[in-house]
Amino acid sequence: MAKSLRIVVVEKDRERALMIVDGLRDAGDYEVTVIGDEAGLARKLAPLAPDVVLIGLENPSRDVLEELTLASAPTERPVAMFVDRSEDNVMRAAIEAGVSAYVVDGLTRERLRPVLLAAIARFHMVARLRSELAATKAALEERKTIDRAKGMLMKAKGIGEDEAYALLRRAAMDQGRKLVEVAGALIMAAELLR
Repeated sequence: MAKSLRIVVVEKDRERALMIVDGLRDAGDYEVTVIGDEAGLARKLAPLAPDVVLIGLENPSRDVLEELTLASAPTERPVAMFVDRSEDNVMRAAIEAGVSAYVVDGLTRERLRPVLLAAIARFHMVARLRSELAATKAALEERKTIDRAKGMLMKAKGIGEDEAYALLRRAAMDQGRKLVEVAGALIMAAELLR
């Protein structure tokens, strides 16, 4: 059996908070906690360790968005925000603060589950893209290190690129290390000998 999601609802209005909680209970097996005031949100969310945060606001302010950034970095958890009205710059700031779903004038019981699922799906998609980007950047840095080491070998030994690569590869296999580690060690040694 899958564990139920821990959802924190941030909503000042008691009636709206009750509607959200009831809608979530109708939609699935969720552990729901309500926070009635967004002030000190980071401090309040930390011990709860929610899987998802749902925030209901009339009109989000910069202070609320700063609290949200502190409370839920984009890489930590999905955040769905329901607002009564909004401006473009506020919506942009909310998304930059880590909001996965930003819904204007659409807080109804029937919409909670689809918005919740969309926020979770978008969060996972963005997390996957961030991971792929980080892996690509790391691979590019490794490639630069290897190319630099090959260039040093080519210049020092008067050999071609393929031979320099073969030397690095053989050294890595002999030492039981990664090619990039051997290349990095060669670059460091050369810099020390300058």
